[in-house]
Amino acid sequence: MMRPIFVALDTTDLGRAKALATRIRNHVGGLKLGLEFFMAHGQHGVHEMAAIGLPIFLDLKFHDIPNTVAKAVQALHGLEPAVLTVHAGGGRAMMEDAKAAASPKTKVVAVTMLTSLDTQDLRDTGVSGDPHDHVLRLTELAHQAGIDGIVCSGNEVAAAKKAWPGGFFVVPGVRPPGSSIGDQKRVMTPRAALDAGASILVIGRPITAAEDPDAAARAIEATL
Repeated sequence: MMRPIFVALDTTDLGRAKALATRIRNHVGGLKLGLEFFMAHGQHGVHEMAAIGLPIFLDLKFHDIPNTVAKAVQALHGLEPAVLTVHAGGGRAMMEDAKAAASPKTKVVAVTMLTSLDTQDLRDTGVSGDPHDHVLRLTELAHQAGIDGIVCSGNEVAAAKKAWPGGFFVVPGVRPPGSSIGDQKRVMTPRAALDAGASILVIGRPITAAEDPDAAARAIEATL
């Protein structure tokens, strides 16, 4: 069973990422490394972070033709991340191929709708309906594709879990009470997200930008 807090180390500074992860390692369940970190340090950097001893969530959000995504996922086999993301918008065949190409030790989860988007943003891209409907449509598609779960905001996770009781649900945009929401538009507290059905919570700045990241991680863990 994974401990629920995965801290988002959204930095290109390897030294800072390692120092932060080492400080908070006893109060989080894993480390999320995104595009900026991977572009700066590649697989070598991920190996360096994995050596700290926490599960790695590799958030690369693959979205391409099925064959390309499958080959990209295969290229990560030496890393065996605990969690890997693709975009649900890439379609069923792409998700199926990503899962087939992944290590058996890796959970493949599909990003349904970025937490920085809202209803107007959906309309601007030609998608009708509200975020809730859109996320549930893509949740069903991900379920049919046979992957492990989805990424969605706390606002949709209860309905997604009801539609897919065995799914693995990653909830980003999680903010403790009283903290800044930054560039996120659809946020929820860690406790509420967990109660709604989240499997893991992705938390970045409330921990990484805190004066004392270890104390911030401990305080959030205590609410769970």
